[in-house]
Amino acid sequence: MKTLPPPQIGGHLLVQCLVEQGVTHVFGVPGESYLAVLDGFHLYREQIQFIINRQEGGAAFMAEAHGKLTRRPGICFVTRGPGATNASIGVHTAFQDSTPMILFVGDVASDTRDREAFQEVDYQSFFGPSTQGFAKRVERIDDVTRIPEYVARAFATAMNGRPGPVVLVLPEDMLTQALIPHPISHKLPQALARVEKVKGHIGLECLSMLREQLLKAKQPMVIAGGSDWTPEGAQALQQFAQQWQLPVSNAFRFQDTFDNQHPLYAGDVGIGINPKLAARIKASDLILAFGPRLGEMTTGGYTLIDAPCPKQTLVHIHASAEELNRVYQADLAIQASPAQAALALAEMAAPESLPWADWAQACHADYLANLQPQALPGLIDMPAVVATLQRHLPVDTVVTNGAGNFASWVHRFWRYQGLAKGVKTQLAPTNGAMGYGVPAGIAAAITTGRLAFTITGDGDFLMNGQELATAMQYGAKTIIVLLNNGMFGTIRMHQEREYPQHVSGTQLANPHFAALAQAYGYTGVRITRTDEFEPALLAALARAEGTLIELMLDPEVISTRGTLAAITQASLEREADRR
Repeated sequence: MKTLPPPQIGGHLLVQCLVEQGVTHVFGVPGESYLAVLDGFHLYREQIQFIINRQEGGAAFMAEAHGKLTRRPGICFVTRGPGATNASIGVHTAFQDSTPMILFVGDVASDTRDREAFQEVDYQSFFGPSTQGFAKRVERIDDVTRIPEYVARAFATAMNGRPGPVVLVLPEDMLTQALIPHPISHKLPQALARVEKVKGHIGLECLSMLREQLLKAKQPMVIAGGSDWTPEGAQALQQFAQQWQLPVSNAFRFQDTFDNQHPLYAGDVGIGINPKLAARIKASDLILAFGPRLGEMTTGGYTLIDAPCPKQTLVHIHASAEELNRVYQADLAIQASPAQAALALAEMAAPESLPWADWAQACHADYLANLQPQALPGLIDMPAVVATLQRHLPVDTVVTNGAGNFASWVHRFWRYQGLAKGVKTQLAPTNGAMGYGVPAGIAAAITTGRLAFTITGDGDFLMNGQELATAMQYGAKTIIVLLNNGMFGTIRMHQEREYPQHVSGTQLANPHFAALAQAYGYTGVRITRTDEFEPALLAALARAEGTLIELMLDPEVISTRGTLAAITQASLEREADRR
């Protein structure tokens, strides 16, 4: 690294601290409240790049995606008031997804604080830490000399225990204060050394107890997930599963934790779960939860595993003591990084014979059977589209999505290899945030150089489609497949289930998305038949710039398993039975 120029003011020192922490990319929307930091980015422009976003929500999503990919805090800068509130969606995503992230908020000057000055917000109250809040820590830096301390603590807090977001508030006048040498040492305040994650190990006693629980089992099931995985940990999990012949399922939207093509893979535990996998989880006598929180989506609304006392024996491994026994009373709760625990368990020898070999094979057979699609109407065959994508996209492609029924096509039919192959390949919001996929894909393309593929819907795309301008500005190539069915499909599905034929608030009048993409500089293609997709995809792979492929999807194709009309009819029949 080149010798860095000395910082002159607080804003410069802050950027120097980020450089020392290994930060190479920062996402944000500029604001007058942190002009001194922007000047710092100019000063250190050879070491760190400020990515200019078009809206703070997109910036926060990009920072969160960067945190998922690197396992170090993604960095986002926004201005006070509306800038911070716009960014809150990304902070909430980082909190529920357990992603390390730091949001820096330029604030009003100290001499105007607590007067409801222009755009003033009480950030401690808004983002305030709680067990169900936005951030792990919210702090304001009032003393310019303590910038290194606060930044280092923010990194440590964001990465350790259960990873998550930290908010640091930056008064405008603090950032412009000149740095004065300490009167005794005659030295300027300096950035602190790079903060590393504390590794939580699993003890010998816990290993012995876990082995004892395994030896008692007849129908075990591993549920792997959470954000705290390394490639080495994922490979160790695979080794452990092979030695003990354990079926492995992946938690909601952590499908790249275990190789989906492995003969022990049982499927994903989330929205639209394979009914046979759901039945097997209920029938299992031991659940080994490797890293997930076991939240509502992974537990089927707390029905697959009864809360607070599961019928199955529960071994729960998590990095945070606060998450263990929070919802579920585990028979064995182990505070350890799941990756570190997997490395230890990979060394644990299995007995010569195991009683659940047939069970494990049957779990995988259920998964393979679930890859066979149901017949659905329309000229677009979505399982065939996903198969085409799987056939042509590189193994290390980063697959991203926001929230909506459109995501279920990749959840069910895409086969992630991901972390066990050395890189993270799935970026998806477990908090169900719409608008995540497009900026996440762009962030992945900018910071990794790998191809990013995004699946999105018409409603989802319009929440952050403006970030295509960011992609074009920084030469980020993404391939976006947009499913256009003219409605908020997920809500319409639930609407027909609960209030059949009472359509309200779910219809959309859409733009021509392919033409809109062209206006941003992407290539835009609209297709109406399955046979048009493969040529469009091959052309997209061949060109240098990004491509948006708009698929005109039959509104009847509301999910991977059924039609809108079938849901409506079933609901009407239930109403008739109640009468």
